[in-house]
Amino acid sequence: MHWQTTNNDANAVASASLRLPPDLQAIFEQNYPRFSDAEYARRQAGMARAMEAVGADHALIVTMQNVGNATRWMTGWPGTAEALLLFQPGERLTMFVEYYNHLPLARQMARDTEVRWGEEQGLARAIEELKRRGARRIGVIGPLSGPRWEALGAQFEVVSLDADYTTLRLVKSEEEIAWLRIGAALSDAGMAALVAGTRAGMTEHELGNMVERAFVGHGGTHVIHFIGSTPMAAPDVCVPRQFTSRRKIEAGDFVFCELSAAWWDYSGQVLRGFTVEAEPTSLYRDLHAAAYEAFQSITKAIRPGALPQSLIDASGIIEESGFTTYDDLVHGFGGGYLPPILGSKSRPAGQMPTFPLEENMCLVVQPNVITRDFKAGVQFGELVRVTATGFESLHRTPHGMFTAGQAI
Repeated sequence: MHWQTTNNDANAVASASLRLPPDLQAIFEQNYPRFSDAEYARRQAGMARAMEAVGADHALIVTMQNVGNATRWMTGWPGTAEALLLFQPGERLTMFVEYYNHLPLARQMARDTEVRWGEEQGLARAIEELKRRGARRIGVIGPLSGPRWEALGAQFEVVSLDADYTTLRLVKSEEEIAWLRIGAALSDAGMAALVAGTRAGMTEHELGNMVERAFVGHGGTHVIHFIGSTPMAAPDVCVPRQFTSRRKIEAGDFVFCELSAAWWDYSGQVLRGFTVEAEPTSLYRDLHAAAYEAFQSITKAIRPGALPQSLIDASGIIEESGFTTYDDLVHGFGGGYLPPILGSKSRPAGQMPTFPLEENMCLVVQPNVITRDFKAGVQFGELVRVTATGFESLHRTPHGMFTAGQAI
């Protein structure tokens, strides 16, 4: 009963934190929101250019068990169990959907698309349609692999367009930025509920439930809530865990969270930490100070034309303070976990990307500053947009280290 009272209070804080302006509120109030005709035309034109570059006359866009978001980007239909979308420039879209009971909503949500039942053999139906059209070279986007790729390749020339699709998602339109702002507001609501509602005695599972209750009732969807909790006096967690546990929160704990809630396919990402019934120890003050300063330095380096290496160079305060990182320092976001994916000087990521930043790229700047023995850590950051002159945060969660029970 005590938890329920706390949860209700936290959700009241979360609801108030949305505060969407009228233009975003109009999008938010739609049952199944859709972009403008001009926005979908922009996407189809980009897809057509990618196909032309590789000589493809059709694209087969695949979603399987909710994996593969290009179907949603092109039509508005999330994909569910299976969706096989055929795109031919200048022609109406055709999509084969499983299961049969998914057809009514798919036909309602998928824009300007002929939706057909896949009959539990959707790829065969798609191949039949492609052969009827005289298709020769097919560009594939999404999780089509193994025998299914071979079956398609036995009938047509096949080429992957996955990398081309990723490139199409890097620079956002103004309409996409608007949807990301809603995702950020929902994520902020989750963080506000977490900070306000956390009490000693609650389990990590209960924290996760409290986070989701803050936005699911508003039409938001859960993406991630990675939560770490550990005693500051004897820490043993340096990066938020991907799955919550039955561990109970105790006085003297530090709790930190990487949180993403989405408005359909458009998610925010906010990362903060807070103490429970205690002031931060000197170690946690130092960790947070390094993370905050790194965030400020990195975001000051963001501008069109900046190279990814310059963002890593800007994070040197982490190593100068005697710390390192575990998680990625920066990554692209909005339509997937996108390039550039950057590690720190002391914990590099993969191959260094060399392309410059462009206006309306979106990045998560998220310094996860940790001790070199991997026992203690903090994480601080959020989703930002590259502007013509620098950067803009898409979030409203205040900057700082919080205290459990605090309204933010």
